[in-house]
Amino acid sequence: MTTTAVGATLGQRWRTIRWVLLTLVVLTAISVVGIYLTAPRQGGRMDPTATSTDGAHALVALLRDHGVEVVEAQSVDEVAKAMRPDSLLLVAQTHYLVNEDALQRLADLPGDRLLVEPVSRTREALAAKVRAGDESSFGGDPGCSMREADRAGDVELGISDTYEATGDATLTRCYAGALVRYSDDGRTVTVVGSADFMTNGGLLERGNAALAMNLAGARPRLVWYAPQHVEGESDSSASLLDLIPARVTWIVLQLVLVVLLVALWKGRRVGPLVAEDLPVVVRASETIEGRGRLYRSRRARDRAADALRTAALRRTVPRLGLGVQSDPASVVQSVAHRVGRDPAMIEHLLYGPAPETDDELTELSRQLDHLERQVALS
Repeated sequence: MTTTAVGATLGQRWRTIRWVLLTLVVLTAISVVGIYLTAPRQGGRMDPTATSTDGAHALVALLRDHGVEVVEAQSVDEVAKAMRPDSLLLVAQTHYLVNEDALQRLADLPGDRLLVEPVSRTREALAAKVRAGDESSFGGDPGCSMREADRAGDVELGISDTYEATGDATLTRCYAGALVRYSDDGRTVTVVGSADFMTNGGLLERGNAALAMNLAGARPRLVWYAPQHVEGESDSSASLLDLIPARVTWIVLQLVLVVLLVALWKGRRVGPLVAEDLPVVVRASETIEGRGRLYRSRRARDRAADALRTAALRRTVPRLGLGVQSDPASVVQSVAHRVGRDPAMIEHLLYGPAPETDDELTELSRQLDHLERQVALS
């Protein structure tokens, strides 16, 4: 095979499979994006990206839909970069918020604060004028003048710590002390003893969504800090793909490329059509006899008669000066005028019904042959 033929063959094969490959790529991309967007995202308690029951992805999405700029901070450094005097810092207590230096850095930042389920260490650093009470609250009527709680009304807080003021601090206490607020050095500090009403699992209870959005959306900019790993340590929630060395990925890609090249090499090569001489010469008479035997074996007199009439018309019409698309009436009148025979008989002969017996078919063949000779000699 010449170089030109090989190039033509490869080009034809590429044109054949390129649309299939493009379709597969598009379908794969759509599937991957759909799986990524709809797959549940696990995470810790109050994780703003987690869609689990204890996560807070739903509240973050609602806040953003209502125009609140939510900054998801993963470290104290990110919190420090994002905080401004007109911002609200939400600190959600997790098992990883234990660093004293990190708490002190948070205390030195400007802006309002919203502490959710703070432990004593966090409360002493970020809400020094609040101490823990002796009772628990489950929610209910706010019973206070705080605008955010008054608008939300009855809520379902679940088991919640309650808080009291230390010294001469003035607190606004709602829900029997489960939600408190005071002002200190020009900033507003709000403490709530339960995070259940802000999570994905509890957001739909009573007025929980309203209270959560009123508290977290009090400022146009919210910095959300719910650490999911100890400050200064890397995140341990690595996936299986993250544990695979980078060189393994390149090896797999090379193996895929090798498989594709072998498939192209070993695949069936479909080249252009090649004209070949027939091994034997078949006489026309034998072809006609063979076709006649097939018609006879299947009793296909109608098809045989159509074939005879079509062939006779194809040879006769040009002698009459008519076109191939001439209507039957014109053909009948021209033939009758040329041979001087009855038009009705000519019409029956050229366009009549199919013969019912083999003898009638034979007679039709003889009459058509006789008619052709008359037209040719007239």
